[in-house]
Amino acid sequence: MLILVLGDIHIPQRAADIPAKFRKLLVPGKIDRILCTGNLTDRATLDYLRSITPAVSIVRGEFDPAGPSAYPTSQRITEGGLSFGLLNGHMLTANGDVDSLAATARQMDVDVLVTGNTHRFEAYEEQGRFFINPGSVTGAVAPLEGPLPIPSFVLIEVNGRSLVVYVYQLVNDEVVVDRIEYSKDE
Repeated sequence: MLILVLGDIHIPQRAADIPAKFRKLLVPGKIDRILCTGNLTDRATLDYLRSITPAVSIVRGEFDPAGPSAYPTSQRITEGGLSFGLLNGHMLTANGDVDSLAATARQMDVDVLVTGNTHRFEAYEEQGRFFINPGSVTGAVAPLEGPLPIPSFVLIEVNGRSLVVYVYQLVNDEVVVDRIEYSKDE
């Protein structure tokens, strides 16, 4: 099972498009599911994601439309032997705060919590759970977060109760890939 995790897209308000070097890597037929942390903001990007795979789970960011047809604020998904929580993070009292995220993961009863909103990639294990923030796939500016973020997305390979996380970052116009492993204790 291969899961693409991305978010904080902000097309066209803060970014023109997903970088071409990333689009070359995101081909249909290779990815089984997409988890999007929100701030999708345009229909064309949604159509693009659905062209990669029809299994797209999206949660609402603070710049996504509200109302009856809005994306949900959170989702819980099970893949393999792991449960994933998905939310944007803008509604957390301390955005990106480890204790706040750990409390949210416990409340959602998930093994892996995927959040966005900071526009910065992070992945770490804390209190027996794994936390992923894919950053901003477009490198969209986050006014309250400091310097321009590095464009990034994550691919997760799920093998039962283990993950291999590949983070793709666009550094000096070159794609750099790092690998992180996580296994849920029995």
